[in-house]
Amino acid sequence: MTTLTSFPIAPLLSRLFSEADALSPMDIPAVREMSEQDHARLMRSKTDYRHFYAQLKELPLAVSRETGQLLYMLARSTGARSIVEFGTSFGISTLHLAAALRDNGGGRLITSEFEPSKVARARTNLTEGGVIDMVEIREGDALQTLSRDLPGHIDLLLLDGAKALYPEVLALVESRVKPGAFVIADNADYSPDYLAYVRSATNGYLSIPFGEDVELSMKLGAH
Repeated sequence: MTTLTSFPIAPLLSRLFSEADALSPMDIPAVREMSEQDHARLMRSKTDYRHFYAQLKELPLAVSRETGQLLYMLARSTGARSIVEFGTSFGISTLHLAAALRDNGGGRLITSEFEPSKVARARTNLTEGGVIDMVEIREGDALQTLSRDLPGHIDLLLLDGAKALYPEVLALVESRVKPGAFVIADNADYSPDYLAYVRSATNGYLSIPFGEDVELSMKLGAH
């Protein structure tokens, strides 16, 4: 048994995923009335993202079950001890990563979320899961919260916040991402600039699409 597949995290994740399945952005009137063009524009906007995501504060915006398991597997297989996450939301992905840290023998997960109500929910879930001691939640805009006091090296980076900011967040932490570390970007299709960067042979990554909604990249270079 692993931390991920045993009590208390396993039943907690089962409940959280079931709750997430029961919700949809279409349940939010402002989103339901939005045109496809406006939705696409807001997903790619580097200026209006706070207002847009604030409207979605009641939604977990969770990774899929498969992506959660992928996160755990990557963190475990690489022996990760230092993880950074952009976009905590309700803490579903955070639970997977913290479980991996626990099973790796310990470590630290720094995660950033600008919506206060989501920070509170994530903290409750991480406490219920028994892994809050592994996690530092930084409340506020990640362009500020992840610009300081980072570990000397990062073993794994998850990008799952405002999609338009993926290039900027990566740039903030990139110098600390160690060679061989994985960078996982959820719903990266909404960030063409990010995809162009990690898929370019000149920028030091090996990158492939994984499943339907994940870009999986590895930083190259000598260990």
